[in-house]
Amino acid sequence: MTTLTYLTTTHFDFGAIQQIPAELANAGITRPFIATDKGVKAAGLVDRITDVLGSQMPCSLFDDTPGNPTEAAVMKAFAQYTSEGCDGVLAIGGGSSMDLGKAVGLLAGSGGPLAQYDPMAGGRKRVNAVAPLVAVPTTAGTGSEVSVGFVIIMDDGRKLAFASPHFIPKAAICDPELTLGLPKMMTAATGMDAITHCIEAFLAPTINPPAEGVALDGLWRGWRHLPAAVRDGQDRTARWEMMMCSTEGALSFIKGLGVVHSLSHAAGRIERLNLHHGTLNAIFLPAVLRFNAPECGDKPDRLRQAMGLAPGADIAEAVSAMNREIGLPPGLTAMGIEETDIAGLIEHAKNDMSGLTNPRKATEDDFEALIRASL
Repeated sequence: MTTLTYLTTTHFDFGAIQQIPAELANAGITRPFIATDKGVKAAGLVDRITDVLGSQMPCSLFDDTPGNPTEAAVMKAFAQYTSEGCDGVLAIGGGSSMDLGKAVGLLAGSGGPLAQYDPMAGGRKRVNAVAPLVAVPTTAGTGSEVSVGFVIIMDDGRKLAFASPHFIPKAAICDPELTLGLPKMMTAATGMDAITHCIEAFLAPTINPPAEGVALDGLWRGWRHLPAAVRDGQDRTARWEMMMCSTEGALSFIKGLGVVHSLSHAAGRIERLNLHHGTLNAIFLPAVLRFNAPECGDKPDRLRQAMGLAPGADIAEAVSAMNREIGLPPGLTAMGIEETDIAGLIEHAKNDMSGLTNPRKATEDDFEALIRASL
């Protein structure tokens, strides 16, 4: 039996930030903890939102979210959340800020340490409650504003993905206006993150036809509009479509993801490089598409239709061509991955939960081949 659940309330359009005060009230949040980063703060986006809130709502601002959120940053944020008497989270930013906000909410509602909720560890602790969270994305990539999960780099170096229906924000405020100033490279990287979500979710073998329909619609939008969003960051139509692609990508990966994400999580944990997750997804995607093809049935035909490709076209090559067009790095070597990193990548990728829903089971040798094909 398949259970289909879509519980997120999403306000989506230019000007959607005006709905934030009402959604905070609906969630019972009277003293929000604002989880964000210094770039979002410097861009003036936090001020735009606090202006909407007005002077009557006291807020606690945390802008020290790293590019890849860490357990240490989560604990620092949680200490501030507790000391300042916050009763909920308002996450403003990309996936990192939203993931950190979810982790803080988990600690506030169910207690720590985070590692006891590791879904890949035996005897994991049950998530009983999470502090309410309202999410406001300022990029169009992760879709964390509507997803059941978050990812944190732990103190021991593992990059763990946590998942529970409790982690779904009470409301998502998707205002494409907030993405108009996003730089070209960040637009490209986050856009391919969203596109990867749509593709991996669609190919996951879990039975969920509605989610597959959402994934194909998100892919249709993202594939057509990402180049325009990269060329002209003020293109309002392209920004709207990319934010919808991002949201739909996350709504669809309730089905699961695949070894693209296993590999990206493994590479994203390398502290000396601090690599962007969406860029890694884009680089790993072509090799994984070729690896999975024998187990995907007629699904590649439906991907080609959504992407506007000719029958029988090489989807992996089309992805590589898109990466080149929007200016992403040509491979892992250009991002700083070295031969000495490969063994660690394999070890972490094979233990990542995303691989559980890959269409084809990957062995250690397969992971090595996929990494080398992506160099």
